[in-house]
Amino acid sequence: MERIHIDWDGRRLRLLDQRALPDRERYVECRNARDAAEAIRQMVVRGAPAIGITAAYGLAMEAMAGGDLDAAAALLRSSRPTAVNLFWAVDRMLAAGRDPERLRREAEAIDAEDLEMCRAIGRAGATLLPDPVTVLTHCNAGGLATAGYGTALGVIRAAVEAGKSVRVLADETRPYLQGARLTAYELMKDGIDVTILPDAAAGHLMARGEVQAIVVGADRIAANGDVANKIGTYTLAVLAEAHAIPFYVAAPTSTIDLGTPAGDEIPIEERPAEEVTTLRGVALAPPGASARNPAFDVTPARLVTAIITECGVLRPPYGPALQSVRPPNALKSLG
Repeated sequence: MERIHIDWDGRRLRLLDQRALPDRERYVECRNARDAAEAIRQMVVRGAPAIGITAAYGLAMEAMAGGDLDAAAALLRSSRPTAVNLFWAVDRMLAAGRDPERLRREAEAIDAEDLEMCRAIGRAGATLLPDPVTVLTHCNAGGLATAGYGTALGVIRAAVEAGKSVRVLADETRPYLQGARLTAYELMKDGIDVTILPDAAAGHLMARGEVQAIVVGADRIAANGDVANKIGTYTLAVLAEAHAIPFYVAAPTSTIDLGTPAGDEIPIEERPAEEVTTLRGVALAPPGASARNPAFDVTPARLVTAIITECGVLRPPYGPALQSVRPPNALKSLG
């Protein structure tokens, strides 16, 4: 997919407003950390790696404007609580110092490195898929969620580029419809065969033998291998185990949080009930109806067949495997 969602000119950041897709391609301009934090909070930009990149550019812009970097970092950290890439990127930026030019180059390095990590994830994961294959994916873990190319969709793209015959089933992913709106949008642009499913149809198709692999992304991976990802992922993992279908998680090592021992310690964001009871301003439920809207769930490590990173494919036991890898250049300063 051609990169159209993150436009950085060295001074200001333009983000493709993913809330408007696929109907319109409109942009939101960010000039400081506050703008970047609001874009993250309002889901103009989403996906753990893309959130981290946006936060890095937010701090770079704040430094260039002479702002308070500590206050800016606190604001960015508060924008969304679950995706660890956000915190990783903010910490890396602060470790690089306070010089505006240095921070600009650090943010650009985080952006460029993520793209290379996604391509490496794709190459490693493509080897796991049979040929031909029907892959089920959930939410959007593609170019729009990263610097470009994608994690879960990077695996799919790399398999197609390797000449494999790949068919994709994309869960619509209620309530925000990232699968229907964004994953289908990306794959159709690339000419990759994709069919949208109601979330509740996944188990039916697994039982019919129509799914050979499941590949999803991640927002945080705990030290024991438990995985936080978009709500509904845990359900798919349980169904995958019941039908003996491999369940793969594709994520850069910046998504690994060795400071969180297990999934039950990952903070789970609860978003506004209106995202469930309405859709683009149209009521889907009776007035006054209550709703719960957890944005993520946690898949236990025992249900994960493998974790695909830019360092290769990690297998259980995940504790030692995850300890063996580190985010590249995690505290690197470009000097």
